[in-house]
Amino acid sequence: MDVLSYVHERLAKWAIEPVADQFAGIFDPNGRFGVLFLCISYGIAYGLFRFRRHRGLTDAPSFWRFIGGRRVYFHPSALLDYRYYFVRAILKVALVLPIVGLVDPYILRSGDYLAFFTNLWGARPRLGENLSLSLLYGLGVFLLKDFVHYWGHRAFHSKWLWAFHKVHHSAPVLVPATASRVHFLEKIVEKLAIAVCLGFYAGVFWYACGGEVSRYTLFGVTYLVFIFNGLAANLRHSHVWLSFGPVIEHVLNSPAQHQIHHSDAPRHFNKNFGTNLSLWDWMFGTLYVTTSKPESIRFGTREKDDDRYLTIYSLVVTPFVETARKVIAAKRPQPVPSATSKTPFPQ
Repeated sequence: MDVLSYVHERLAKWAIEPVADQFAGIFDPNGRFGVLFLCISYGIAYGLFRFRRHRGLTDAPSFWRFIGGRRVYFHPSALLDYRYYFVRAILKVALVLPIVGLVDPYILRSGDYLAFFTNLWGARPRLGENLSLSLLYGLGVFLLKDFVHYWGHRAFHSKWLWAFHKVHHSAPVLVPATASRVHFLEKIVEKLAIAVCLGFYAGVFWYACGGEVSRYTLFGVTYLVFIFNGLAANLRHSHVWLSFGPVIEHVLNSPAQHQIHHSDAPRHFNKNFGTNLSLWDWMFGTLYVTTSKPESIRFGTREKDDDRYLTIYSLVVTPFVETARKVIAAKRPQPVPSATSKTPFPQ
Protein backbone atom coordinates (compact mmCIF):
# COMPACT_ATOMS: atom_id res chain seq x y z
CA MET A 1 0.00 0.00 0.00
CA ASP A 2 2.90 2.32 0.79
CA VAL A 3 4.32 1.61 -2.66
CA LEU A 4 0.98 2.42 -4.28
CA SER A 5 0.75 5.64 -2.29
CA TYR A 6 4.25 6.64 -3.36
CA VAL A 7 3.49 5.88 -7.02
CA HIS A 8 0.27 7.86 -6.83
CA GLU A 9 2.06 10.78 -5.19
CA ARG A 10 4.78 10.81 -7.86
CA LEU A 11 2.23 10.45 -10.64
CA ALA A 12 0.18 13.31 -9.27
CA LYS A 13 3.23 15.56 -8.93
CA TRP A 14 4.83 14.82 -12.30
CA ALA A 15 1.80 14.26 -14.53
CA ILE A 16 -1.70 14.81 -13.15
CA GLU A 17 -1.14 18.19 -11.49
CA PRO A 18 0.87 19.73 -14.37
CA VAL A 19 -1.71 18.64 -16.94
CA ALA A 20 -4.56 19.91 -14.75
CA ASP A 21 -2.77 23.24 -14.30
CA GLN A 22 -2.17 23.46 -18.04
CA PHE A 23 -5.86 22.91 -18.69
CA ALA A 24 -6.76 25.53 -16.09
CA GLY A 25 -4.38 27.88 -17.91
CA ILE A 26 -6.92 28.08 -20.72
CA PHE A 27 -9.00 30.22 -18.37
CA ASP A 28 -6.05 32.26 -17.05
CA PRO A 29 -5.70 35.78 -18.55
CA ASN A 30 -1.93 35.60 -17.97
CA GLY A 31 -1.54 33.33 -21.00
CA ARG A 32 -2.14 34.22 -24.63
CA PHE A 33 -3.73 30.82 -25.22
CA GLY A 34 -6.71 31.60 -22.99
CA VAL A 35 -10.43 31.70 -23.60
CA LEU A 36 -10.53 35.50 -23.36
CA PHE A 37 -7.85 36.13 -25.96
CA LEU A 38 -9.02 33.27 -28.18
CA CYS A 39 -12.49 34.82 -28.26
CA ILE A 40 -11.04 38.24 -29.06
CA SER A 41 -8.86 36.85 -31.86
CA TYR A 42 -11.63 34.83 -33.50
CA GLY A 43 -14.06 37.70 -33.03
CA ILE A 44 -11.69 39.84 -35.11
CA ALA A 45 -11.39 36.97 -37.61
CA TYR A 46 -15.18 36.84 -37.92
CA GLY A 47 -15.26 40.58 -38.61
CA LEU A 48 -12.66 40.05 -41.34
CA PHE A 49 -14.74 37.24 -42.81
CA ARG A 50 -17.88 39.39 -42.99
CA PHE A 51 -15.94 42.30 -44.48
CA ARG A 52 -14.20 40.22 -47.14
CA ARG A 53 -17.31 38.31 -48.09
CA HIS A 54 -19.19 41.60 -48.46
CA ARG A 55 -16.42 42.89 -50.74
CA GLY A 56 -16.15 39.63 -52.65
CA LEU A 57 -12.59 39.08 -51.44
CA THR A 58 -13.08 35.50 -50.20
CA ASP A 59 -14.58 32.35 -51.68
CA ALA A 60 -15.10 30.74 -48.26
CA PRO A 61 -18.78 29.72 -47.94
CA SER A 62 -18.68 29.87 -44.13
CA PHE A 63 -16.62 31.26 -41.26
CA TRP A 64 -15.48 27.73 -40.39
CA ARG A 65 -14.03 27.30 -43.87
CA PHE A 66 -12.60 30.84 -43.76
CA ILE A 67 -10.42 30.05 -40.70
CA GLY A 68 -9.27 26.75 -42.22
CA GLY A 69 -11.98 24.27 -41.39
CA ARG A 70 -11.39 20.60 -40.81
CA ARG A 71 -8.32 20.44 -43.07
CA VAL A 72 -6.49 22.73 -40.62
CA TYR A 73 -7.95 22.14 -37.17
CA PHE A 74 -8.10 18.34 -37.52
CA HIS A 75 -4.87 17.98 -39.48
CA PRO A 76 -2.45 15.43 -37.91
CA SER A 77 -0.06 18.29 -37.14
CA ALA A 78 -2.78 20.25 -35.34
CA LEU A 79 -3.83 17.18 -33.35
CA LEU A 80 -0.19 16.77 -32.35
CA ASP A 81 -0.09 20.40 -31.21
CA TYR A 82 -3.14 19.84 -28.99
CA ARG A 83 -1.46 16.85 -27.33
CA TYR A 84 1.89 18.55 -27.03
CA TYR A 85 0.27 21.53 -25.28
CA PHE A 86 -0.39 19.26 -22.31
CA VAL A 87 2.83 17.25 -22.60
CA ARG A 88 4.76 20.52 -22.35
CA ALA A 89 3.39 20.92 -18.83
CA ILE A 90 4.99 17.60 -17.85
CA LEU A 91 8.27 18.54 -19.56
CA LYS A 92 8.24 21.85 -17.71
CA VAL A 93 7.97 20.17 -14.30
CA ALA A 94 10.27 17.26 -15.12
CA LEU A 95 13.02 19.06 -17.07
CA VAL A 96 12.72 22.82 -17.57
CA LEU A 97 12.22 23.94 -13.97
CA PRO A 98 14.80 21.53 -12.44
CA ILE A 99 17.48 22.52 -14.97
CA VAL A 100 16.74 26.24 -14.56
CA GLY A 101 16.78 25.68 -10.80
CA LEU A 102 20.29 24.23 -10.99
CA VAL A 103 21.60 27.33 -12.76
CA ASP A 104 19.43 29.85 -10.91
CA PRO A 105 21.65 30.20 -7.80
CA TYR A 106 24.50 31.35 -10.04
CA ILE A 107 22.42 34.12 -11.65
CA LEU A 108 22.41 37.57 -10.11
CA ARG A 109 18.82 38.48 -9.31
CA SER A 110 17.21 41.89 -8.85
CA GLY A 111 17.87 41.89 -5.10
CA ASP A 112 21.52 41.02 -5.67
CA TYR A 113 22.00 43.96 -8.02
CA LEU A 114 20.13 46.26 -5.63
CA ALA A 115 22.35 45.22 -2.74
CA PHE A 116 25.47 45.54 -4.90
CA PHE A 117 24.70 49.11 -5.97
CA THR A 118 23.64 50.03 -2.44
CA ASN A 119 26.96 48.79 -1.03
CA LEU A 120 28.87 50.50 -3.83
CA TRP A 121 27.21 53.93 -3.85
CA GLY A 122 25.06 53.97 -0.74
CA ALA A 123 21.29 53.81 -0.28
CA ARG A 124 18.98 55.89 -2.43
CA PRO A 125 16.00 57.84 -1.06
CA ARG A 126 12.71 56.03 -1.55
CA LEU A 127 10.63 57.68 -4.30
CA GLY A 128 7.44 55.95 -3.22
CA GLU A 129 4.91 53.96 -5.22
CA ASN A 130 2.98 55.87 -7.86
CA LEU A 131 1.16 54.98 -11.06
CA SER A 132 3.57 56.69 -13.46
CA LEU A 133 6.56 54.88 -11.94
CA SER A 134 4.78 51.51 -12.17
CA LEU A 135 3.78 52.17 -15.78
CA LEU A 136 7.33 53.12 -16.68
CA TYR A 137 8.74 50.03 -14.99
CA GLY A 138 6.17 47.81 -16.73
CA LEU A 139 7.04 49.37 -20.07
CA GLY A 140 10.72 48.65 -19.53
CA VAL A 141 10.04 45.02 -18.57
CA PHE A 142 7.90 44.56 -21.67
CA LEU A 143 10.45 46.11 -24.04
CA LEU A 144 13.36 44.18 -22.54
CA LYS A 145 11.57 40.83 -22.70
CA ASP A 146 10.53 41.47 -26.29
CA PHE A 147 14.11 42.45 -27.16
CA VAL A 148 15.50 39.29 -25.54
CA HIS A 149 12.91 37.17 -27.36
CA TYR A 150 13.96 38.72 -30.67
CA TRP A 151 17.65 37.87 -30.27
CA GLY A 152 16.90 34.48 -28.74
CA HIS A 153 14.69 33.71 -31.72
CA ARG A 154 17.41 34.74 -34.14
CA ALA A 155 19.95 32.63 -32.27
CA PHE A 156 17.81 29.52 -32.69
CA HIS A 157 17.75 30.07 -36.45
CA SER A 158 21.52 29.55 -36.49
CA LYS A 159 23.21 26.35 -37.67
CA TRP A 160 23.76 24.65 -34.32
CA LEU A 161 20.43 25.54 -32.72
CA TRP A 162 18.14 25.28 -35.74
CA ALA A 163 17.33 21.60 -35.14
CA PHE A 164 15.61 22.55 -31.87
CA HIS A 165 13.70 25.51 -33.27
CA LYS A 166 12.73 23.48 -36.34
CA VAL A 167 10.30 21.66 -34.04
CA HIS A 168 8.20 24.82 -34.12
CA HIS A 169 8.61 25.43 -37.84
CA SER A 170 7.89 21.84 -38.82
CA ALA A 171 4.13 22.41 -38.49
CA PRO A 172 2.55 22.37 -41.98
CA VAL A 173 -0.62 23.97 -40.62
CA LEU A 174 -0.94 26.67 -37.97
CA VAL A 175 -3.42 26.71 -35.09
CA PRO A 176 -3.16 28.76 -31.87
CA ALA A 177 -1.80 25.71 -30.03
CA THR A 178 1.17 25.68 -32.45
CA ALA A 179 2.59 28.51 -30.34
CA SER A 180 3.27 25.85 -27.69
CA ARG A 181 5.17 23.60 -30.11
CA VAL A 182 8.51 24.68 -28.67
CA HIS A 183 11.34 22.37 -27.67
CA PHE A 184 12.06 22.32 -23.94
CA LEU A 185 15.72 23.26 -24.51
CA GLU A 186 14.60 26.47 -26.18
CA LYS A 187 12.39 27.26 -23.18
CA ILE A 188 15.33 26.69 -20.81
CA VAL A 189 17.55 29.09 -22.76
CA GLU A 190 14.73 31.64 -22.95
CA LYS A 191 14.03 31.54 -19.20
CA LEU A 192 17.71 31.88 -18.27
CA ALA A 193 18.28 34.76 -20.70
CA ILE A 194 15.24 36.64 -19.43
CA ALA A 195 16.20 36.01 -15.82
CA VAL A 196 19.67 37.51 -16.36
CA CYS A 197 18.46 40.56 -18.30
CA LEU A 198 15.42 41.32 -16.16
CA GLY A 199 17.44 40.84 -12.99
CA PHE A 200 19.90 43.50 -14.12
CA TYR A 201 17.17 45.88 -15.34
CA ALA A 202 15.07 45.56 -12.19
CA GLY A 203 18.10 45.96 -9.94
CA VAL A 204 19.17 49.18 -11.66
CA PHE A 205 15.61 50.55 -11.75
CA TRP A 206 14.93 49.68 -8.11
CA TYR A 207 18.19 51.23 -6.99
CA ALA A 208 17.32 54.47 -8.82
CA CYS A 209 13.93 54.47 -7.10
CA GLY A 210 15.26 53.54 -3.68
CA GLY A 211 13.42 50.22 -3.51
CA GLU A 212 11.27 47.66 -5.28
CA VAL A 213 8.71 48.86 -7.83
CA SER A 214 5.74 46.74 -8.85
CA ARG A 215 4.63 46.32 -12.45
CA TYR A 216 1.23 47.83 -13.16
CA THR A 217 -1.22 45.08 -14.00
CA LEU A 218 -4.77 44.62 -15.27
CA PHE A 219 -6.52 41.53 -13.93
CA GLY A 220 -3.14 40.26 -12.80
CA VAL A 221 -1.57 40.70 -16.26
CA THR A 222 1.06 43.28 -17.11
CA TYR A 223 -0.89 45.96 -18.95
CA LEU A 224 1.15 45.92 -22.18
CA VAL A 225 0.97 42.12 -22.41
CA PHE A 226 -2.80 42.40 -21.95
CA ILE A 227 -3.03 44.96 -24.75
CA PHE A 228 -0.85 43.03 -27.21
CA ASN A 229 -2.59 39.72 -26.50
CA GLY A 230 -5.81 41.53 -27.35
CA LEU A 231 -4.46 42.50 -30.79
CA ALA A 232 -5.52 39.14 -32.28
CA ALA A 233 -2.31 37.51 -31.04
CA ASN A 234 -3.77 34.01 -31.51
CA LEU A 235 -4.18 34.68 -35.24
CA ARG A 236 -0.39 34.66 -35.63
CA HIS A 237 -0.59 30.89 -35.65
CA SER A 238 -3.57 30.54 -37.94
CA HIS A 239 -4.50 30.70 -41.62
CA VAL A 240 -6.34 34.00 -41.21
CA TRP A 241 -4.46 36.78 -42.96
CA LEU A 242 -4.51 39.97 -40.88
CA SER A 243 -2.10 42.71 -41.91
CA PHE A 244 -1.60 45.95 -40.00
CA GLY A 245 -0.28 47.66 -43.13
CA PRO A 246 3.32 48.59 -44.07
CA VAL A 247 3.48 51.66 -41.80
CA ILE A 248 2.26 50.14 -38.53
CA GLU A 249 4.16 46.92 -39.22
CA HIS A 250 7.41 48.80 -38.81
CA VAL A 251 6.58 48.87 -35.09
CA LEU A 252 3.91 46.28 -34.29
CA ASN A 253 4.10 42.64 -35.36
CA SER A 254 0.92 41.56 -37.16
CA PRO A 255 -0.44 38.00 -37.54
CA ALA A 256 0.38 38.19 -41.26
CA GLN A 257 4.01 39.00 -40.49
CA HIS A 258 4.40 35.96 -38.28
CA GLN A 259 2.78 33.78 -40.93
CA ILE A 260 5.43 35.10 -43.32
CA HIS A 261 8.03 33.96 -40.78
CA HIS A 262 6.58 30.42 -40.98
CA SER A 263 6.61 30.41 -44.80
CA ASP A 264 8.77 27.89 -46.64
CA ALA A 265 9.46 30.34 -49.50
CA PRO A 266 13.16 31.40 -49.69
CA ARG A 267 12.18 35.08 -49.99
CA HIS A 268 10.63 34.85 -46.51
CA PHE A 269 13.55 33.11 -44.79
CA ASN A 270 14.95 34.78 -41.65
CA LYS A 271 12.34 37.53 -41.58
CA ASN A 272 10.11 38.85 -38.79
CA PHE A 273 11.70 37.40 -35.66
CA GLY A 274 9.82 39.81 -33.39
CA THR A 275 7.18 38.59 -30.95
CA ASN A 276 5.02 41.62 -30.21
CA LEU A 277 7.12 44.36 -31.78
CA SER A 278 8.52 44.38 -35.29
CA LEU A 279 10.57 47.41 -34.27
CA TRP A 280 13.57 45.15 -33.67
CA ASP A 281 13.24 43.63 -37.15
CA TRP A 282 13.18 47.13 -38.60
CA MET A 283 16.24 48.16 -36.60
CA PHE A 284 18.30 45.06 -37.39
CA GLY A 285 17.39 44.41 -41.02
CA THR A 286 15.01 41.43 -40.76
CA LEU A 287 11.71 43.23 -41.42
CA TYR A 288 9.19 42.03 -43.98
CA VAL A 289 6.01 44.09 -44.17
CA THR A 290 2.70 42.93 -45.62
CA THR A 291 -0.42 44.43 -47.16
CA SER A 292 -4.11 43.65 -46.87
CA LYS A 293 -3.86 41.37 -49.90
CA PRO A 294 -3.04 37.84 -48.66
CA GLU A 295 0.14 36.26 -49.98
CA SER A 296 0.19 32.65 -51.10
CA ILE A 297 2.05 30.84 -48.33
CA ARG A 298 2.93 27.24 -47.59
CA PHE A 299 4.01 26.56 -44.03
CA GLY A 300 6.84 24.24 -43.10
CA THR A 301 10.59 23.90 -43.57
CA ARG A 302 11.01 22.66 -47.18
CA GLU A 303 13.08 19.83 -45.74
CA LYS A 304 10.47 17.07 -45.99
CA ASP A 305 10.07 17.11 -42.22
CA ASP A 306 6.29 16.70 -42.20
CA ASP A 307 6.61 12.93 -41.82
CA ARG A 308 9.35 13.19 -39.19
CA TYR A 309 7.44 15.27 -36.66
CA LEU A 310 4.21 13.38 -36.16
CA THR A 311 4.79 12.10 -32.61
CA ILE A 312 5.63 13.58 -29.21
CA TYR A 313 8.78 11.46 -29.21
CA SER A 314 10.00 12.97 -32.49
CA LEU A 315 9.39 16.53 -31.26
CA VAL A 316 11.52 15.91 -28.16
CA VAL A 317 14.26 13.54 -29.37
CA THR A 318 14.84 14.29 -33.07
CA PRO A 319 16.61 17.65 -32.46
CA PHE A 320 19.23 15.96 -30.28
CA VAL A 321 19.82 13.29 -32.94
CA GLU A 322 20.18 15.87 -35.73
CA THR A 323 22.54 18.04 -33.69
CA ALA A 324 24.68 15.04 -32.74
CA ARG A 325 25.00 14.13 -36.41
CA LYS A 326 26.08 17.69 -37.24
CA VAL A 327 28.74 17.63 -34.53
CA ILE A 328 30.08 14.25 -35.69
CA ALA A 329 30.14 15.40 -39.31
CA ALA A 330 31.97 18.60 -38.36
CA LYS A 331 34.67 16.64 -36.49
CA ARG A 332 35.38 14.29 -39.36
CA PRO A 333 38.59 15.18 -41.19
CA GLN A 334 37.95 16.50 -44.67
CA PRO A 335 39.64 14.61 -47.52
CA VAL A 336 42.74 16.33 -48.87
CA PRO A 337 42.55 16.85 -52.65
CA SER A 338 45.23 15.00 -54.59
CA ALA A 339 47.84 16.79 -56.67
CA THR A 340 46.22 15.56 -59.88
CA SER A 341 42.75 16.73 -58.95
CA LYS A 342 41.50 19.81 -60.72
CA THR A 343 40.80 22.69 -58.41
CA PRO A 344 38.67 25.46 -59.88
CA PHE A 345 40.13 28.94 -59.80
CA PRO A 346 38.36 31.37 -57.46
CA GLN A 347 35.90 33.60 -59.22
